[in-house]
Amino acid sequence: MTKQLIKLRAINKSYQNGDQELRVLKDIDLEVEEGEFLAIMGPSGSGKSTLMNIIGLLDRSTTGNYWLEDQEVSQLSEKKLAQVRNDQIGFVFQQFFLLAKLNALQNVELPLIYAGLPAAKRKELAKQLLEKVKLSERMTHLPSELSGGQKQRVAIARALVNSPAIILADEPTGALDTKTGQQIMDLLTNLNREGKTIIMVTHEPEIAAYASRTIVLRDGVITEDKRKGGS
Repeated sequence: MTKQLIKLRAINKSYQNGDQELRVLKDIDLEVEEGEFLAIMGPSGSGKSTLMNIIGLLDRSTTGNYWLEDQEVSQLSEKKLAQVRNDQIGFVFQQFFLLAKLNALQNVELPLIYAGLPAAKRKELAKQLLEKVKLSERMTHLPSELSGGQKQRVAIARALVNSPAIILADEPTGALDTKTGQQIMDLLTNLNREGKTIIMVTHEPEIAAYASRTIVLRDGVITEDKRKGGS
């Protein structure tokens, strides 16, 4: 039986702009099951990045409830949120966010430092993940010595190193050429086949096509929710 990983109920997000309230998300209801590959699409300003940030516990909703693996996370303290985020969510961003003075291996080790793992165990796990993304020859290279695609592979290895329940990918191919972008999407697809739940923000239909399910946001509302081979 498929396990429900995420449940959002009546999620609203508003910002105050002077005298006016700007509603970015409006009564969002969303469920994501274990092993899904979900693409979030929508025009600029539709709320897709805001929704991603709330799912990733980088931002809080104004109102509404969020359950992550049966834990209600909406009201957790910042310290507890950071712990849940580090344990259960891996992040892949368009701009990679690798630390320039650390080599590939050290960048992948970072989440394990926060998790309190001993140095030898950290290094071994980081090596395994870099081998998994086919970067064993680049472990000691700094980000400045890596191509865009190689940087994104390091970022994916870093996202996987804590064995999170969910990988969040925000425009993962946005800074890459078409061929390299396809290679990164093939890697994410393989991870999904291995059982990883992937939630991805993209504005490109050809990238969304890799996902098994696509939702479309417009003006802060989910207007479409389609699964491959179904409605």
